Amino acid sequence: MRRSQTPDSESAAGGWSIIRRVLPYLWPDGQAWVKRRVVLALLALVLAKVVAVTTPFFYKAAVDSLTPDTPTPAWALGMGALALTVVYGGARALNVGFQQLRDVIFARVGQRALRRLAAQTFRHMHRLSMRYHISRKTGGLSRIIERGVKGVEFLLRFLLFSIGPLILELSMIAVILAIVFDWRYLVVVLGTIAVYVAFTFKVTEWRVRIRREMNEQDTDANQKAIDSLLNFETVKYFGAEQREAQRYDGAMEKYEQAALKTAWSLGALNFGQTLIITTGLIAVMGMAAVGVERGTLTVGDFVMVNAYMIQITMPLNFLGTVYREIRQALVDMGEMFGLLEQPAEIKDRPDAEPLRVTEGRVLFRNVEFGYDAARPILRDLTLEVEPGQTVAVVGPSGSGKSTLGRLLFRFYDVGSGAVLIDGQDIREITQESLHEQIGVVPQDTVLFNDTLRYNIAYGRPDATFAEIEAAAAAAQIGSFIDGLPDGYETTVGERGLKLSGGEKQRVGIARTLLKDPPILILDEATSALDSETEREIQDQLRAMAKGRSVITIAHRLSTVVDADRIVVLEAGVIVEEGRHADLLARGGRYSSMWARQAEEADAA
Repeated sequence: MRRSQTPDSESAAGGWSIIRRVLPYLWPDGQAWVKRRVVLALLALVLAKVVAVTTPFFYKAAVDSLTPDTPTPAWALGMGALALTVVYGGARALNVGFQQLRDVIFARVGQRALRRLAAQTFRHMHRLSMRYHISRKTGGLSRIIERGVKGVEFLLRFLLFSIGPLILELSMIAVILAIVFDWRYLVVVLGTIAVYVAFTFKVTEWRVRIRREMNEQDTDANQKAIDSLLNFETVKYFGAEQREAQRYDGAMEKYEQAALKTAWSLGALNFGQTLIITTGLIAVMGMAAVGVERGTLTVGDFVMVNAYMIQITMPLNFLGTVYREIRQALVDMGEMFGLLEQPAEIKDRPDAEPLRVTEGRVLFRNVEFGYDAARPILRDLTLEVEPGQTVAVVGPSGSGKSTLGRLLFRFYDVGSGAVLIDGQDIREITQESLHEQIGVVPQDTVLFNDTLRYNIAYGRPDATFAEIEAAAAAAQIGSFIDGLPDGYETTVGERGLKLSGGEKQRVGIARTLLKDPPILILDEATSALDSETEREIQDQLRAMAKGRSVITIAHRLSTVVDADRIVVLEAGVIVEEGRHADLLARGGRYSSMWARQAEEADAA
């Protein structure tokens, strides 16, 4: 029977798993310059440690030279107290110099690793499916990525420059104490180190659990803040400023409690470490004092022992900090690697080829689909869009109209059936080539917090300024932009909040016009426009649609009367299709929808 792992063993296993994932950034294949820098940094580190463990000898010799009747060591003959003091100070400076040289050499390696991992995480987030992104919490997600990426450079640095070098330094000091003094000093030092390390690791593991709780509360508070600020207008509409402040304060209260536990546990850890180190220091110094009284040791030996104990104390204190920070970095990075392990629901097949659009024929063939398996949206739907044809899809809310656009753009894969473009199943072609051939004007246009020029050019980044202006003019927004003080360099604000709904939608139309794709999806593309502007935009969209295959998803039937074919969806099934006049004459579902909208227009 397999024994289940304890939480600590699972944590350790997870930690080693993360370390194994990070190590390739420290010694990457095919990047000789990184390996050279790592080797040079290690060389500087070893030199720093050698200097560090020999420095107390100069301190001892300087003290002995000031003590009458104390013989000067053979290696220091001819050097007075002043010279030995200068050499001692120079050795200390040299030690720090080698350490700083190590950091300077390694800095580029760490920063490059941070950049690579950040870019890898960012690309992965964009590869994840629409299903993942509509359920994510943006604020919490950004904080997890931020903490995880910052942990990379730290972890690489301390894996290379802390644990191994610390063991090397302690070993060298222990050997010196055993040779220069006797084995009892070695026993006391090793015992102190063993108790210190055991205590530090045990308490730190306990503190890591508290840190994980603090991270969760920090993520939750950040998510609530970001969510509230993104919905600033909604908060104002409902006078909910106080309610939002209370929600945020409630999350921060939980963070405060976790942070207090972290601070209290840190105090306990620091005091325990100091008590252990002080006990070992007193024991060794007491032994040395007895040796001086008996005449077996000199005063220089006494201060040298003290120097070595202080030298041991510093890296041991550092060990506690390093281990704690490494464990915390592993927690932070574990959350980020959890994101990287999120599977991409929509993937290109290994043998996927680019989409070749020869005619622009779109076919939904016997498509079954539901966002939830228990709630089907489309039921055995077959719909064909002929080359150069404009097909309008209408129907009540929830009938599956917008779902058709998402399936064609391959935000989701069909449950059964297929979606084909010129006979090519879109599951067998690359997503990049598919997205290049389809232009979408969504109902809710979201803009980047950048300039109007940037947002329009997003449809084709290599477009000239003249082409950007032409697209803006065609979308009936050029004169508006020209009238702004900064023109095309005007910043639109977060999600385009500085623009009205109609202005945002016209910018969305302009960037799609600039993209100039052979297949268009117009999802309520003029829903936010006034009647006069809508008529002007409709003329432009009709002109743009010539020679292209267009799927128009509409609620207002008046916007699709000129469509080559109108399809009426209801509960995921096509109930009627035909031209506007034919459907009215038929007196069916479309006719009743038309009559109801006409009554609403008259009443308005």
